[in-house]
Amino acid sequence: MTLHSETLLDHACLIVHGPDQPGLVAAVTALVTRNKGNIVSLDQYSSDPEGGDFFQRVVFHRPDLLATLPDIEADIEETLRPYGMQWRLTDQSIPKRMAILASKSDHCLLELLWRHRRGELPVTIPMVISNHTNTAEDVRSFGIPFFHVPSQGPDKTEAEARILELLKGNVDFVVLARYMQIISEDFLDEIAVPVINIHHSFLPAFIGAAPYRKAHERGVKLIGATSHYVTKDLDEGPIIEQDVARVNHAMTAADLQARGAYVERAVLSRAVQWHAEDRVIRHGNHTIVFTDRP
Repeated sequence: MTLHSETLLDHACLIVHGPDQPGLVAAVTALVTRNKGNIVSLDQYSSDPEGGDFFQRVVFHRPDLLATLPDIEADIEETLRPYGMQWRLTDQSIPKRMAILASKSDHCLLELLWRHRRGELPVTIPMVISNHTNTAEDVRSFGIPFFHVPSQGPDKTEAEARILELLKGNVDFVVLARYMQIISEDFLDEIAVPVINIHHSFLPAFIGAAPYRKAHERGVKLIGATSHYVTKDLDEGPIIEQDVARVNHAMTAADLQARGAYVERAVLSRAVQWHAEDRVIRHGNHTIVFTDRP
């Protein structure tokens, strides 16, 4: 049992979203009380009180939670059905299983492994998969299995089939830590779990190879990174987190790339943590992210 699972023993997280209407907050808080739960935190957002959408995240403590979960779930379903709400309930003491896909670049990969070892990410990491072998020793030094799945040429069918064989049924979500391969729509349908990506914020202004060189030639004053969920539309999925850093004329393309790598690591780590803590609600091509950040 990890430190995270110990501190969140008997804690549940309830996510609710659907059409906004009177009585929702009272209904949710009453059902928690009815089931002998004590609310630890509650965040909510309404896009419009008249005809808008309602989103809520409630964390509550309930002694002997595991034994009572079926009864609580039945009560939630009965309570929220008349409101037409969607919901999910998770035991916060159970860390999500996160697989990482990587390529040659190691900065995002190692950041996630380091934060995981420090107990900052409430996840387990059953495996790292890469289409290169240069990070194998680093990954194994963290005690995490490493799998090499080559992916060359335009046809990725065989590589994706092997990755799916490793992942299906073994993970709750997947992180692309600068995995420099395009993920097919068929892969996303088959894996059927969320996939989180990180990329530099220059897209689409500096698309393709050597984006930092192109940005340097253009004389940019800001660089940044974006973490988002992967969809069939390349780099257009719902955004989880973004950040920027200032640069100036004296910096080389290599300087920009180094500073960009720092921002990428931070942005991806925050996105992973918030997803793992059930702080992100997907709504169409948008996200509602309940954090203490503005």
